[in-house]
Amino acid sequence: MVTAIAGLRGPGSFGTDFRPTNYRESYLLLEPNGSAPFTALLSMAQGEATDDSQFNVFRDELPDRVVKVNNTGGYNATATTITIDQDSESAFLVAGSLLCNPATGEVMRVTSDTAQNGTSIAVARNLGTAAAAHTIADNQELFVVGYAAEDGADVGTPISFDPTVTSNFTQIFRTSFSVTGTLQATYRRTGDAEDEYAMKALKLHMQEIERAFFFGQKHTENTGLNNERRYTGGILNSITNVIDGATFSTPGQMTEDEFDSLLINTVFAFGGTEKIAFVGPKCAAHLQRFGKARWQPTVVEGAYGVNITRYNTTSGSLMVALHPQFRQMPTMSEAMVIIDMTQVKYRYLQGRDTQLLRDRQSPGRDAVQHEYLSDCGLELLTDKTHTFIKGWATTA
Repeated sequence: MVTAIAGLRGPGSFGTDFRPTNYRESYLLLEPNGSAPFTALLSMAQGEATDDSQFNVFRDELPDRVVKVNNTGGYNATATTITIDQDSESAFLVAGSLLCNPATGEVMRVTSDTAQNGTSIAVARNLGTAAAAHTIADNQELFVVGYAAEDGADVGTPISFDPTVTSNFTQIFRTSFSVTGTLQATYRRTGDAEDEYAMKALKLHMQEIERAFFFGQKHTENTGLNNERRYTGGILNSITNVIDGATFSTPGQMTEDEFDSLLINTVFAFGGTEKIAFVGPKCAAHLQRFGKARWQPTVVEGAYGVNITRYNTTSGSLMVALHPQFRQMPTMSEAMVIIDMTQVKYRYLQGRDTQLLRDRQSPGRDAVQHEYLSDCGLELLTDKTHTFIKGWATTA
């Protein structure tokens, strides 16, 4: 069986011979619908060790190669010098580049390299049409539609673009628990105290990592002891696609048509056609209301037991999971965090993935003390593939 969520490895279910390789996988096996579903699913994605507490991400994407006309009066059909807004996209307008004005259908050819990193384009107008066929209005967009070289021409002007570099930190998470000698020796109908406390501590540990991966703020501070305290940046403080309900035409209210438009123009505009949405209870109710009429929601198989409902839309497949912790946070009740699982990665410092460290108690203490320790962070390979919708209070 193929894994239902793109980006996860394995068959999507635990076979009888499955053996967890770390405590994160153990948590997913024991608590697939616990308080940390994102962290649990990340345990079955492609995690990667790092040999430095700061890890870099190189992001690269093709330019849009779209520029906007900047001239209040516009241009007549014979103008051959066009002023545009200052924009890095002009770096790709070299001699021979073809531009199209979609508002009129006119195709023109850039005749000089002077447009590179400038605000003025020299062009040959109205290719293939009558000389006076088309005019250009202010603020119309022109986009590159190709390149045309003449016979025997020399090599064209080279163009290139560099990736941007972002970074994040691994953060040290520690959750300890202790059992006294007396409690160890006491018969308890509920079972062994140390096993019970160990399970509770693991749940709390995963919950803290989960919250950091959503809400963490990238930061470092010097403790004054030649040591650093590092904070990993969470997804909500790292992505640029943030849709605030306060900006809706009716604040807090999004209609079905508006949600469709959001899926087409933002959510599935970049990245894969399958994404997982962690939602609060109000957003879950909104989606159920929309889905009953047209999307035929289905239960997802192959998600390692995590309770996920698939909504097949014309834009892509939106897989929805009601996040337990979003119930506990008033502002997240009306929120939806849409993640492309192929574009996130769990990073951990080499040799310091989640582990149970035993016998951390001081000598002479009549008790045992153990702790879970994780030195880990979240890597976003891209940011445009993810979307945060907040303040979605009602539908119409």
